[in-house]
Amino acid sequence: MLIEKSRTVVDDTTFFEVVLWHLPDPVPGSAHPFKYRLALVVSGECVLRYDNERGKGDHRHIEGREEPVQFTSLEALYDAFQADMERILR
Repeated sequence: MLIEKSRTVVDDTTFFEVVLWHLPDPVPGSAHPFKYRLALVVSGECVLRYDNERGKGDHRHIEGREEPVQFTSLEALYDAFQADMERILR
């Protein structure tokens, strides 16, 4: 079930999107019932993305790297994304 799908405009060239589903079973690679994508797009390029692709588990794409992230709660995930986004946009 889709919980949230939103796009927030930061300025003329920047926005971030949040897409969140609650699933009956975890996505392979994750231990929780959520499927998500949080993305920061600047000038048409995705510069930050948190997601849990099937088989890859919870991870983020930042500065050209893919790194695992620890999922403890939706709030903690969003807070981490927000902190990374603020660092990038400074």
